[in-house]
Amino acid sequence: MKIATSAQASPATAPQKAQPDFAAIKAKQQATWASGDFAVIGTTLQIVGETLAEAVDVCAGERVLDIAAGNGNVTLAAARRFAKVTSTDYVPALLDRGAARAKAEGLAVSFQTADAEALPFADGGFDVALSTFGAMFTPTHTRTADEMLRVVRGGGRIGLANWTPEGFIGQLFKVIGAYLPPPTGLKSPALWGTEPHIAELFGSQAAEIRSERRNFNFRYLSAAHWLEVFRTYYGPTHKAFAALDAAGQTALATDITALLERMNIGGQRSLVVPAEYLEVVIVKA
Repeated sequence: MKIATSAQASPATAPQKAQPDFAAIKAKQQATWASGDFAVIGTTLQIVGETLAEAVDVCAGERVLDIAAGNGNVTLAAARRFAKVTSTDYVPALLDRGAARAKAEGLAVSFQTADAEALPFADGGFDVALSTFGAMFTPTHTRTADEMLRVVRGGGRIGLANWTPEGFIGQLFKVIGAYLPPPTGLKSPALWGTEPHIAELFGSQAAEIRSERRNFNFRYLSAAHWLEVFRTYYGPTHKAFAALDAAGQTALATDITALLERMNIGGQRSLVVPAEYLEVVIVKA
C-alpha cells in the first residue's frame, strides 16, 4: 500500500490556481480600446493591411471577415480588391470610423459589432479571415483561434499581422507592464508574434502555415511628438498614463522616450522607429 507523503500531496488536496476573471478583463480591454481615438493611430498602419491582403491573395468576390478590425485597415484593403467584406470589432465607435472611410472611397462593406471570441457567423461562412494587430489582444488565445478556424471554410485562409515580443511594440508593453502589471494568469498578446504559438493555436487544423517577419516604420517628428500622439490617442498608453500619479507619469514618459530614442534610425532629422511584426498566412485543412 502506497501512502502519500507531504511532498506527494494528492490531487484533491493540491492548491488550485485562481483563474483570471476573463469577463472583467474583456470589459476593461474594451474600455481601453474605446478610450483615446485609435483611428488616429490606425490610419498610419494602412500599409500593413495592404501587405497582408496581398500575402493572403485576397481575390475579387471572396467572402472576407476582418476580426477586431479597429478602424478598418485590412477591411479597406480587401474591399479595394473587390472582395465581399464584413468588418467586425467590439468597439462600435471604431467601426463607425471604418464605415466613414469606406464611404469616402465608395467601397461596399458590411460592418457588425462582434466579439472575436464568439463570432456570430455560421461555420465555414467565409473564404478568408483577417486580423491586423487586433485578435492578438483577446484574453483567451485558443478561443479566438478556434473561432477563426470555425468560420473559415476548408481550404480557406487566415491572415494575421501580430507584433513580436522582440520588436518595438513588444518592448513598449514591457515598459508599461513595469508600471502597470497585466492581470495574473493572462497570456501575453505578444505570443501571437511567435511562430511556436501560432503553430500551437492553428497547427492541428492547418494544411499550411507560412510566416514572415516584417517591419512597420513609425514615422513622427520626434520622440516627444510620438509620445504626445500615443498618450492622447492610443488606448493602452492613454489608460496607462491616466492610472499613474504625476511622478509615475513622468517616469513612464522618460522610459518610453528612452526606448524611442534607442530604436530610432532616423537620426536628428526625424523619428523613424522600425516595429517588427509577424505576418502569418494559414491555409485551413
